[in-house]
Amino acid sequence: MSEPSEWLIYRGAGEPHEGIEQLPPPPPWRDFGGRGAPAPDEQDGDGSADRRLGGYRHIAELHRPGAEELEMINAALYLRRPLLVTGSPGAGKSTLAHSVAHELGLGRVLRWPIVSRSALQDGLYHYDAIARLQDVQIAAHSAAAGAPGAESAQSVGSYIRLGPLGTALLPSDRPRVLLIDELDKSDIDLPNDLLNVLEEGEFAIPELERIADRLPDGEAEVLDDDGNKVKVRGGRVQCRAFPFVVLTSNGERDFPAPLMRRCIHLELGRPDHQRLATFVRAHLGDEAARSGDDLIAHFLERSRSELLATDQLLNAIYLTDAAAPAGRDRLADLLIQRLDRPR
Repeated sequence: MSEPSEWLIYRGAGEPHEGIEQLPPPPPWRDFGGRGAPAPDEQDGDGSADRRLGGYRHIAELHRPGAEELEMINAALYLRRPLLVTGSPGAGKSTLAHSVAHELGLGRVLRWPIVSRSALQDGLYHYDAIARLQDVQIAAHSAAAGAPGAESAQSVGSYIRLGPLGTALLPSDRPRVLLIDELDKSDIDLPNDLLNVLEEGEFAIPELERIADRLPDGEAEVLDDDGNKVKVRGGRVQCRAFPFVVLTSNGERDFPAPLMRRCIHLELGRPDHQRLATFVRAHLGDEAARSGDDLIAHFLERSRSELLATDQLLNAIYLTDAAAPAGRDRLADLLIQRLDRPR
């Protein structure tokens, strides 16, 4: 066992040193990679599936979801309905979307993380009116000076980029996977605003609808959330295969009945020892799961009366395994603090 100070990188001594070189590789779920632009056929160009499913993905695949979980996922696939997944933080709600996309070969998960300011428009598309105005002014100035540069109707699409929801609704033969993460963080209007789009599977882009008759074949090229140029006909986006939509919630608020009746609801319960061990093996490997078995058991015992997240358990096992500090249990308890404690 190492001395208490040997694992410390920052020592608080005020003396510059090269200790940063001693840092071990990051946990797999915090390894961002910076791989550059993905090839068009790459399923996971941004590495998000690896962070969700774990670097030891082949071990994670040995785990089989419970019968109810499998049935609700497949019900959503068959019925082309959104899947509303609720449960405590770290229960695996977001991972479910990545797991489905990976197993069914549905490409990169389109992720829309919800915050209190999120609006439906953010998920559908963004129109950069300011950039277009600047370019129009530049073109007008160039034309006055006798240089070419007049703007055409076709160029309007250059200022439009589809969001995650808008990209998921593009017509394709196979569904995309869309993760609308932490919907309960939104303001009161967003769940209702989603109703029509999710029911109809289409939406309009007014900036393109107005000029559709001036576009060749009524089509304009815009960017999608993957960074690819795609064609939009008549200023409307209409899906062919309805996307597999996963809405997640930590249960911080109730949703309106019209949204609930349009969704398949899956409640993820508290994971048992086997499932937690699978999480650890998937991210950190067999050895870490074996050495951290006592921490898993202690985590389960505490979670009966305290609100804890599996992310905390992974952090504790990784740090105590990588740094092997003295006072291992004390450090683990510092990292796994109850989320429902009084402030």
